[in-house]
Amino acid sequence: MKLLKSVAIPVIGLSAVALLAACSGGSGESAGSSSSPSSPNTSQAQTPSTATPTIASQEIIATNLDAPWGIAFLPDGSALMTERDTGVINRITSEPGGEATVKRVGEVSSFHTGGEGGLLGIAIAPGQDPAEAFVYYTTRQDNRIASMRWNGSKLAAPSPILTGIPSAQIHNGGRLAFGPDGSLYAGTGDAGDPDLAQDKSSLGGKILRITTSGKPAADNPFGDSPVFSLGHRNVQGLAFDSQGRLWNSEFGANRHDELNQVNAGSNYGWPIHEGIANDPKYADPYVEWPTSEASPSGLAIIDDWAYMAALRGKRLWQVGVGNPQPVGPNELLVGEYGRLRTPAVALDGSLWVTTSNTDGRANPADDDDKIIRLTLTSR
Repeated sequence: MKLLKSVAIPVIGLSAVALLAACSGGSGESAGSSSSPSSPNTSQAQTPSTATPTIASQEIIATNLDAPWGIAFLPDGSALMTERDTGVINRITSEPGGEATVKRVGEVSSFHTGGEGGLLGIAIAPGQDPAEAFVYYTTRQDNRIASMRWNGSKLAAPSPILTGIPSAQIHNGGRLAFGPDGSLYAGTGDAGDPDLAQDKSSLGGKILRITTSGKPAADNPFGDSPVFSLGHRNVQGLAFDSQGRLWNSEFGANRHDELNQVNAGSNYGWPIHEGIANDPKYADPYVEWPTSEASPSGLAIIDDWAYMAALRGKRLWQVGVGNPQPVGPNELLVGEYGRLRTPAVALDGSLWVTTSNTDGRANPADDDDKIIRLTLTSR
C-alpha cells in the first residue's frame, strides 16, 4: 500500500489550435513527424451549449505507478486501475487535497506482456452494488475479455467471456466501456495486419458490442456477431456523450490520428483510407491530427467536451462534440507530464489523467508514472 500526499500544481490555461493540412510519416504509439493538427470540419465550428472549460486546479494524487493503462470508478468514488506490464489491478482512494491510497486488489496472472500488449482496459458493471469488473488483456494466443468477480474489496481470478481477438506486438486495442444501453463495448486493433480491419469475420480492427456473458448484443448490425463497427486501425479510447452517442480515438499510420463518432455498422476506412477522405463509402473522422501531435490513447467526455490523451503529442486534447461541427481542438497540459495515456471522469466531476512514461517509450522521472486530477471550470 502507498500513502501519497496530493501535490497542488499551478493552473494551466488552454489555447486554440489552428487547423492546417498535414502529411507526416510514422506508425504505432510514438511515430510521426512534426506538423499541425488538421480538420476541414473545424472551419465551420459552432459554439457549444456550454462555455469552454478551463483547468481550475491540478493535483498529483498518485506516483510510482508501473505503466498504468485502464481506470474504472466504483460507486464510492474510488477507482480500479490496471498496470499493463505487471498484471496488477490497484484500488485508488483519494479526496481532493488529501492523501491517496493505492492498494492491490487483484491480478491477471495469465497475461502476456511485450510491445503494446499486456493487461489493458477495465470496466465495472453498472449499478450501485457492482459484482463484476471486466478486463481486456493479451495472452500468448490472443487478446481476450474476462469477467472478475468483485466482493467489495477483492477481485477474483479472471473468467474469459470472449476470446480470439487477434494479438501482436503492436495494435492490440484494449479499451472497454459500458454504454447507456448496458452493453459492453471493446476497442480492438488490427494486430499489425491491416486487412483484418475490413474482414467482418475477424475481431481485429473493430469496435465490439457484447453482453456481460460475452455474447453479441441482440441488435448488433451484422447478425450474430459481436462486431459493431469496422475499418479501425487501433482503437484506444471509447466514451459516450450526453446524447448516448459513442466516440472513439485511434492511431493512424503515416498521416492522421482520429476522433470518430461511431455508428452501428459504419466502416471507418482503414486501410483504404486514413483520416478524412470524403469517400461516401466510409465514415470520415470528426477531427484528425498528425501523428506527431497526438498518437491518441484514452478518451473521456464531460458535458459534451471530449478529452483525448496524447502519447507522442504529450498533451491532452479538448474538443467540443455537442454539435455537428467540432469546437476546438484546444490543447492542455502541453509537455507538462510527458506521455499521457488515460483520462477518466471521476464521480465528483473531476478528470483523472494517467501518464505513460514507464512504458518503454520515454525517459521516466523518478516518481513516474503518475495520476493527475484536474478540476475543470467554465469561463
